[in-house]
Amino acid sequence: MSTAYLNRVATAVPEFDVHDAFVVFAERMLNDPRMRALFRRMASRAEIAHRFSFLDPYRTKPNFYSHDAHEFYRLGNFPHTARRMEVFEECAPVLMRKAIDRLALSEEERSGITHVLVTCCTGLYAPGLDFEIVDYLGLSPSVERTMVGFMGCYAAINALKLARHIVRSDPNAGVLMLNLELCSLHLQETQDLEQVLSFLVFADGAAASLITGRERGLALDSFRAVMVPETRDLITWKIRGLGFDMLLSGQVPGELGRALHQSGLMSVSHEIDLWAVHPGGRSVLDAVERGLELPAGALAASRNVLSSFGNMSSATVMFVLQEIMRQARPGQLGCAMSFGPGLTAETMRFHAV
Repeated sequence: MSTAYLNRVATAVPEFDVHDAFVVFAERMLNDPRMRALFRRMASRAEIAHRFSFLDPYRTKPNFYSHDAHEFYRLGNFPHTARRMEVFEECAPVLMRKAIDRLALSEEERSGITHVLVTCCTGLYAPGLDFEIVDYLGLSPSVERTMVGFMGCYAAINALKLARHIVRSDPNAGVLMLNLELCSLHLQETQDLEQVLSFLVFADGAAASLITGRERGLALDSFRAVMVPETRDLITWKIRGLGFDMLLSGQVPGELGRALHQSGLMSVSHEIDLWAVHPGGRSVLDAVERGLELPAGALAASRNVLSSFGNMSSATVMFVLQEIMRQARPGQLGCAMSFGPGLTAETMRFHAV
């Protein structure tokens, strides 16, 4: 049976760096001085320097594809879901085009695309981003389109799994995958410190990837899901009247670390040269490092992405894989891993060619 290869990855983020502005805004949103002090301390330890959004925190120049963050998020008058989805429909295609342009498909590659896969859990409309891609690239109307929706941060691993099935069943198939999230759309006005801290890590971003049977990049070897029993309520993502409501429990890192320590991954972790772990936050990466007893520096690529971009949900692990591909040497073995509702870790074994 043929092998599927992740040939290359291109990434894109909006132009506005919102991290510092968000810290000031979130601190002002909290009424309790003790909670403000605790938030400030936790923000300083988050190991995030930059996060990007289509929302302009300073509104220094007019831009059709940006929105005044302070108009969008007015304390006491946060936008309803319909307004958030209107902005998603306006801004998501712009970020999609930016990522696809950076993928720089050749004419041969473009004409060889038979399948389009899209992952997203932060916005919905139809005809959606799959149609936007077909139109933008001028693909054949017969291209097969699949939306992988509302799976959260591990959706890209599941889409890569699907791409592998496609290429293994048809060696001539070409799969274009887009992972796009506008997480900054779903900030909630709240006095719950745990919820505010979850907003501290999320950002907007997109990744476009090409998966084919051509032997270049990373070979997609195998996939495995690790589900943690009795943790269904630790990560939830539900559509409500004022946007999508996320619950991200502070128990997640501890439960994840224990589950990984007890999983079969422990027995093979010494074989892995390259780790592409979804940077769900500093505490998550610390928990993975401890749970799998990884050497110092093993998660450097993940920590670099966290610092430079934050957590962009499903797109984030592709940012890490892009960085891994820049440094990988032929024959090196790797493991990619993302986490999300369930509580579940979706894992992928790969090797560099």
